[in-house]
Amino acid sequence: MRRRVVVTGMGCITPVGKNVETTWQSLLAGASGIGPITSFDATGFPTTFAAEVKDFDLADYVSDVGRFVHSGKNIRFAIAAAKQAVDASGIKETEFDPGRFGVYLGAGEGQQNFLLMMNLIAASQKDGEVDLETFTRLGLERLHAQSEMEQEPNMPAGYLASLFDAQGPNLNCLTACAASSQAIGEATELIRRGDADLMLSGGAHSMIHPFGVTGFNLLTALSTHNVDPQKASRPFDLDRDGFVLGEGAGMLILEELEHAQRRGAKIYGEILGYGSTADAYRITDVHPEGRGAVACMNMALREAELNADQIDYINAHGTSTDVNDRVETYAIKQTCGEQAYKIPVSSIKSMMGHLIAAAGSVEAITCLLCIRDGVVPPTMNYTTPDPACDLDYVPNEARQVRVKRALSNSFGFGGQNVALIFSEFTG
Repeated sequence: MRRRVVVTGMGCITPVGKNVETTWQSLLAGASGIGPITSFDATGFPTTFAAEVKDFDLADYVSDVGRFVHSGKNIRFAIAAAKQAVDASGIKETEFDPGRFGVYLGAGEGQQNFLLMMNLIAASQKDGEVDLETFTRLGLERLHAQSEMEQEPNMPAGYLASLFDAQGPNLNCLTACAASSQAIGEATELIRRGDADLMLSGGAHSMIHPFGVTGFNLLTALSTHNVDPQKASRPFDLDRDGFVLGEGAGMLILEELEHAQRRGAKIYGEILGYGSTADAYRITDVHPEGRGAVACMNMALREAELNADQIDYINAHGTSTDVNDRVETYAIKQTCGEQAYKIPVSSIKSMMGHLIAAAGSVEAITCLLCIRDGVVPPTMNYTTPDPACDLDYVPNEARQVRVKRALSNSFGFGGQNVALIFSEFTG
């Protein structure tokens, strides 16, 4: 029989809260974490706002902060969220086999020192071009080896293994906006097939830096609603004009059911289904008929042995871009048929922006809290219906809903698609 996987710990750092409960209450209240960018001078950019994590101090979560002096925000967010999840799970107070405890993250890369890099390029100019020999020499002189190593996307997973004595499988995937959902799904499969009993899984990312904002502006993916940033993220609304960049981390402790029960762990819910597909269509666009999105939702439903009418809530990818919201709506209708109109769908990106690689993990936590509390968060800033987006998006106010099973969608840039199905635990 396939081993069952449950969630026994959760932690998060987001633009609307630096722990699970604060984040959850902010979402239910429709509070926004979006505002002018403060981490660098963005006045010359088409987009001057983002959803930043404010007043974050790693010392609030770990004592040995000196160890992470060269670490970027992605690593620091990951550590803080993981510490919350591990503490909530209680695993450090019980006996467990470190060799059966693994880490699987969907964590993004670190942040380059933009000013230093630009200074290197400027100082290496020769006859209007960058002289590679000069650039290399100056780079060796000025770049800090540890800081450069810390930018690698595998570093958060390595640090978490060291901090929590997780000697089992250690992996990281970076499939854009689907990364942390894919990590959760793959971590679940590791437990199901017997390669681990416990997995720390989730994601962490920050692209709120000059390179990140420049890249997304060049792709015309970001909202430019600078006059009122808190209303800029408008998933499924007719007047949406792009997503809002966010940052943060979400972490979950996944555990084999009998292992959790033997140690008397609190169980937040069960992972029933996981689907992962690629559009195999175009690097910069999703398939116009959402073939990958439809396939991954159907895959998750099959694995969970559920029909669409057994899904009580869909946490949408819902980025607030024209194409994504339209295609996701179409894909939900293709998957669920007429039942699609009866399922509440909402996007928390309307409040905390898009956490990129970390988005799916925080949305997974949101699904589990919906199951726990019988309420679903709203899609904020929804004022003008779009005829192409005609589902129930829980506009502007949280809603009491009995949620037994929730589906979470994550669709990555370039056509990577992941769907996860969470269920209440009934024994």
